[in-house]
Amino acid sequence: MNEFDVILALCMGLGLAAASGFRVFLPPFLLSIAVRADAVDVDLTNSSLEYFDSNVAVILLGVATIAELAAYYVPWVDNLLDSIASPAAVVAGTGMTAVVLEGNTDPVIQWSLAIIAGGGVTAVVQGATVVTRGVSTTITAGLGNSVVSTGENIASLILSILAIVLAPLAAVVVLILLAMILNRMLKKAKPSTA
Repeated sequence: MNEFDVILALCMGLGLAAASGFRVFLPPFLLSIAVRADAVDVDLTNSSLEYFDSNVAVILLGVATIAELAAYYVPWVDNLLDSIASPAAVVAGTGMTAVVLEGNTDPVIQWSLAIIAGGGVTAVVQGATVVTRGVSTTITAGLGNSVVSTGENIASLILSILAIVLAPLAAVVVLILLAMILNRMLKKAKPSTA
């Protein structure tokens, strides 16, 4: 495989991984549909990930997506979901990055990139959403969390579609998003001078 294919697959993986930081099941659902429709070219034959290219995967991910989207609109349930979603999001981000890199790279490189880059990006974005929801819950007693949930749903949908259709642009968006999160973290960590 050539380097361009690997870079393109990694861009797609990073976009989908970041989208999983907003919603766990929506990005894998959309990727599964794209793989099933041959819109994304991955060779999952004889792979441990070949289940991803099945009607069962599309159906199960679709049901899980609908349940997740609805549950985030229930006050206090959304906070409970965040504790479950955090590790699940990292697994989803890692898995999707591995799926799009399948066949493009050596398995050691594939899984190293999937775990470090995909899982890392997902963890940062998911952490930021947990903090945002926590602040919203504190300020509005959970009543404003539906606005946060809507924003996360939209961000996940747009970033997922962008990753599948225009992967390099999705990677740029992810880098901007990570820079914004890092900037906010550094501002909070910086001691104030009186």
